[in-house]
Amino acid sequence: MTDQHRVTDPDEASRADPRQRRRDARLTQIVAEAWQLARRDGLPSISLRHLAERVDLRQPSLYAYFDSKLGLYDLMYADALGQLLAAAETELSPIDDPREALIEFVELCIRFSSADVVRHELVFERTIPGFKPSRQSHELLVQFRNIAAARLAAAGVHGQLATDVFTGIVAGFAQQQVISQPGGDRWLRLARPAMEMLLDGLPLLSEPRRSTRARTTRTKKRH
Repeated sequence: MTDQHRVTDPDEASRADPRQRRRDARLTQIVAEAWQLARRDGLPSISLRHLAERVDLRQPSLYAYFDSKLGLYDLMYADALGQLLAAAETELSPIDDPREALIEFVELCIRFSSADVVRHELVFERTIPGFKPSRQSHELLVQFRNIAAARLAAAGVHGQLATDVFTGIVAGFAQQQVISQPGGDRWLRLARPAMEMLLDGLPLLSEPRRSTRARTTRTKKRH
């Protein structure tokens, strides 16, 4: 699989600066090699010594690019979210048909997780103790959530209850695809019927339904 790394987005001035270009290229190389080590050894087991060797640096020189191992994970997190946003930009159609647009979005999420299990673990499972995305990295997640929110609104999915059901379906299907058949389509094929059932059942999710016990108690009081 070829990574489309989006670690930096330099402005025109920085692109014209040879030193900045060299730094950007080195940073992209560091993140690319970090992904390879993570796929080989597991996310928590990335060795900074091995990473430095793979990019022809001494280990202390890595700290010119990130301040700690958690800082490296933040670079990788931002890179993964950049890939997700790039996929959304190139693969998602305009919201002409709201139902189809929402199904398309769910399928994108499942495919993205299934295509790279390690990337899925870092972004959606938070398997690294003590890791919390930086404000700048988290902003990329907010951008992706805004894409989801626009498609939910267009399809008529409103309110916390319906949104929570949607989130549970997407997260659950993505996780099941990663666990049971990474790279496959078993759960991907279920995205369409699941979204159709959700959208058809929206009236049931317009407000929390009172429990059977509460309704029974009320009935007894009337009698």
